[in-house]
Amino acid sequence: MVRRGRNAAGGFFQDFKDFALKGNVLDLAVAVIIGAAFGKIVSSFVEDVVMPALINPVLAQAGTDWRELTIGPVLIGQFLGTVVDFVIIALIIFLVVRAIEKARRKEEIIEEATPDPQIIAQERLTLAVERLTQVMESRE
Repeated sequence: MVRRGRNAAGGFFQDFKDFALKGNVLDLAVAVIIGAAFGKIVSSFVEDVVMPALINPVLAQAGTDWRELTIGPVLIGQFLGTVVDFVIIALIIFLVVRAIEKARRKEEIIEEATPDPQIIAQERLTLAVERLTQVMESRE
């Protein structure tokens, strides 16, 4: 019974190791880490550059900072900062996906435009046979 449990645990860990070391899982892990770092950069950009430069001059007349803007008990300033974060990240992801799709379409067009060397060789051979046939017929 104990031996069966060890084999089951060993099989479980082997399955987990196989799963965790697959390329897709590693790619996903790297993407999540880079995405989190990118999110921090965008959040800093919004909090330290965009909101103070665009929103604070408007709110300066009211005598408040954008982070302190409230409607009742709701911190609307923090919410607006998060919305701006989302819009910037969504825009950048859209532009990256669009660029990747455009590059893929160009690769497909290049692949379609490039003829197969075997087909070219067959066409040349067929042309040579036709010329030879014409020469042979003209000699008769």
